Amino acid sequence: MKKFLLMIMLFSSLFILSGCVSSPPKHLDNVCHIFDEKSSWYKKAKKASEKWHIPIAINMAFIHQESRFVPKAKPPRTRILWVIPGPRISSAYGYPQAKDETWKWYKKKRGNRGADRDDFGDAIDFIAWYNHVSADRLKIARNDAYALYLAYHEGHGGYSRKTWSKKGWLKDVARKVDSRAKRYQQQLNKCEDRLNSSWWWPF
Repeated sequence: MKKFLLMIMLFSSLFILSGCVSSPPKHLDNVCHIFDEKSSWYKKAKKASEKWHIPIAINMAFIHQESRFVPKAKPPRTRILWVIPGPRISSAYGYPQAKDETWKWYKKKRGNRGADRDDFGDAIDFIAWYNHVSADRLKIARNDAYALYLAYHEGHGGYSRKTWSKKGWLKDVARKVDSRAKRYQQQLNKCEDRLNSSWWWPF
């Protein structure tokens, strides 16, 4: 009986912990607070940034825009006769809101079949990687969050064809992403030394 109760308590604890890990951060407007709350995220964000040469602040601003850091985020469903839930407007999913075909492309190129869109480490690597490809293919500056976001949203072909040029709403969103990236960078400038020197930081 005691062994059974211990097992119940163990599984309950694991369930609670898994819920905490997958919940979005509480303070989305301050990237330092995000990294303080999600203790493993900074190292993963830094690793992706160093590997693909895209600033941490830009990659984090992209995730904020795409999912507000909700791991299992999905686009809304369409409505049939204004009432009946229909199919979702796209296959976008997870932190990066990457579509199925784009995610398959990423996994093939990276050789990581087990990558998941609702895993922060995989998601931040994907965004940094995609921005790296955008910078190389489209000759976009690696610190130009505005142009990188347009390429992220429209795809590389769409960006080249300038499909974004007549989408005022999209350019407004890209400006918001750029503004948030700059704000995140200002915040990081004040806390990154502390984040880098934290002896307890998870590996």
